[in-house]
Amino acid sequence: MIEFAPDRPRWRQVADVIRQRIADGTYQPGTRVPSVVEMLEEFGIATTTGQKVHRGLRSERLIYTESGMGSFVARNAAEILKEAARSSDDS
Repeated sequence: MIEFAPDRPRWRQVADVIRQRIADGTYQPGTRVPSVVEMLEEFGIATTTGQKVHRGLRSERLIYTESGMGSFVARNAAEILKEAARSSDDS
């Protein structure tokens, strides 16, 4: 389990961990990301928190979900993250 910072929503902190794993290649394009249940076990979060993590990563287009199959890293997720990092560096 990770140590949660009290000043940030837990779902954002877990999403940061998943995002970092995508960026560093731990989760490759097309591979499954942790399910809500797996996130509950790994991070000790509530179901609704895990659902928010998935929704947030989907809205960033980093993952996609196939009904009955799970959620997977998007093909261009690494490029999206690199572009986001460049944009924040320019700010």
